[in-house]
Amino acid sequence: MQAGWIWLGVMLGCMALAAVVFPGWWAGPWRQLGGRWRHRSHRRLRWQRAPAQAPRPRLSNSSAGLRASWRRPVATIVVLALPVVGVLAWSLSTPRMLEGFDDSLTASDERVAQLLAGEQLVPPPPLPPDVFTTAEVEIERPMLALADRRWEQMDPEFVQRLLLVFKIMKEEHGYDMVLLEGWRSPERQNLLAARGANVTMATAWQSYHQWGLAADCAFVRQGKLVISEREPWAMEGYRRYGEVAERVGLTWGGRWQMMDLGHVEWRKPGIREAMRAARQTP
Repeated sequence: MQAGWIWLGVMLGCMALAAVVFPGWWAGPWRQLGGRWRHRSHRRLRWQRAPAQAPRPRLSNSSAGLRASWRRPVATIVVLALPVVGVLAWSLSTPRMLEGFDDSLTASDERVAQLLAGEQLVPPPPLPPDVFTTAEVEIERPMLALADRRWEQMDPEFVQRLLLVFKIMKEEHGYDMVLLEGWRSPERQNLLAARGANVTMATAWQSYHQWGLAADCAFVRQGKLVISEREPWAMEGYRRYGEVAERVGLTWGGRWQMMDLGHVEWRKPGIREAMRAARQTP
């Protein structure tokens, strides 16, 4: 049903565009329709007045002219619709999911793989709660004060990759990082989605956060949380953060069409099937 409305909207949009771009092409068909309507009305009136035995008048050739006058507008609509129809047909014929649902692995360099196999990193000490409740932070990240920042709630392998990102960011680039949110309940996911696409487009079980395989992170400078993307220092940090995250096999939200610069996730093999099953469960 939804696909039918999409097709109808596409066709109506193409017709409107053709009418705007080529207004003269529509004058002929509408005149033909008006003339044919008047001719039929006049003929019906003549039949009513004529005697019963009077011969019926011959049909005019207006239908042939009407068909000819409609060919160019119809051809224009078809040409305009072809690209959109092609894209819609392709999208409707393939599985659709939100960004980040592919669970293919990203290759990490050999040195990072060796570090992950040998060293068990420990989460940094938690920051004071009031760091996450300032007015500036609330503007940048609504409802952050209620976020879950417990490292033990996340997948252990993902935690080690993320802690390695934190270590490299500190040692190689001089950035201190902090976990803003890790595991997220389905109820909280729906609450955030209800705030609009500028917060998140994913509803419950459409996010790796529900599986402990995603984290939102930011920077700490002089004891203050720095989230804003408008600050050049933070933007440079996010760029380096994305590069380091991809080096250890994580997916960075800064590559997405709707960028989420602080977000990283691990597309653990097999998790996509679990996500699909969870979304289909009533």
